Amino acid sequence: MGRIILRSSRRSRAVLIVVIAAVCLFRPATPTTAAYDDPPVVSTSTPEGRLAVFDDVWETIQGRYYDPRLNGIDWQAKRDTFRPEAAKANNAHELYEVLRQMISSLKDAHTRVYAPEEKFDWWNPRYVTTGLTIREVGGAPIVLQVESGSAAAKTDIRTGDAIVSVDGVLVANLLSSRLENVGSHIDGPARYRKIATLLEGQPGTPVTVGWTTREGKSKSTVLQRYWTQRHLGFSTYRKGKLAVLRIDAFTQSVALEFSRALPKVLEGAAGIVLDFRSNGGGDAEAMADVASLFLDDGINLGKFADRSGASFELQTYSKRLWRVPELKRIKLPIVVLTSESTSSAAEIMVEALQTKGRARVIGAATCGCVLAIRNRHPLPDGGLLDVSEFDYRTANGTRLEGRGIKPDETISSTRKDIYSRRDAALEVALRSLNR
Repeated sequence: MGRIILRSSRRSRAVLIVVIAAVCLFRPATPTTAAYDDPPVVSTSTPEGRLAVFDDVWETIQGRYYDPRLNGIDWQAKRDTFRPEAAKANNAHELYEVLRQMISSLKDAHTRVYAPEEKFDWWNPRYVTTGLTIREVGGAPIVLQVESGSAAAKTDIRTGDAIVSVDGVLVANLLSSRLENVGSHIDGPARYRKIATLLEGQPGTPVTVGWTTREGKSKSTVLQRYWTQRHLGFSTYRKGKLAVLRIDAFTQSVALEFSRALPKVLEGAAGIVLDFRSNGGGDAEAMADVASLFLDDGINLGKFADRSGASFELQTYSKRLWRVPELKRIKLPIVVLTSESTSSAAEIMVEALQTKGRARVIGAATCGCVLAIRNRHPLPDGGLLDVSEFDYRTANGTRLEGRGIKPDETISSTRKDIYSRRDAALEVALRSLNR
């Protein structure tokens, strides 16, 4: 799910960096990077070092979490339970698993801890994969994509196949076990995230994947987990007189390049499809820039507030993007495509477009992942901690965290659609604009 960075307020010169968290990771502004590049000062090979890391995590969350009640949980009791486990951990991997179990009790997908080897460039996310992208379709974990050139692509597994087991454990049992750890009902966002990360694990380790084919045959293979990197940007293409614009994330460079590309892309266009189905967020100012292309100036995009009541409002302001001489505010009809992966900054923009009657929203309900961190907290062993320090509410006071945005028309893909490479939501969007 992603991050939003709020760079500054135009009414004051003070810089405020806020990162809105979801699932994908993005790099914060330059002022926050030096702190977590410092060399580690403790080693987790000793009980003392492991406890130093544990205490730093516990105390930082206690002191900085946006909700002083910590979502109603007894944080001291969590310390009493998990601190002895941290001391007994056999290695750094086990320590970070203990930390993640403790943090999961907050039921907050944004407050997360990263071991030293897990750090990466937020604008070019680096993550561990098996070459398979898995999402829930029709109540089952379905292979949505097989990475080209990967070991998985050389097996018999295909997009549309259903994952039934991981390392010999049935998916249903695995999900129940993982969701029990966070005290979440098996439905909703927690289930979606757990299905998306069914094959997660340490890089270089094997995982046995069992699946069923289109014909119902059962198969299995062993895949290796490995690091890969995703390039974030945008793409455009035409469907007759309709322009389809897909934006993966909001960055300053993407916003400017996107605005520069639009005059040519939209020449002679009669409507626009904005595809945010894989958009995990990004830079809030960049998102506001993009929103300013489609909304009038001075539109309130919502407010961020911390536990002390300090707040920051975001508004559309077209003049930042009018560096492109031929660019004018776009008044064409718009349809926005959303999914459970539409997160943070993308959710804020979708909500504004929908509320202002500027766009029709088609697809699935969004993530409901809109909390914020001020910056990344460096841990004494070189790891990193993200703490949700800001809550977000829309211009009319609605809290999106845990709620998400409901589309005007819900379109669910089927396993048959995936096998036939049919994009049902896009088809409905195009028909809507062609009326």
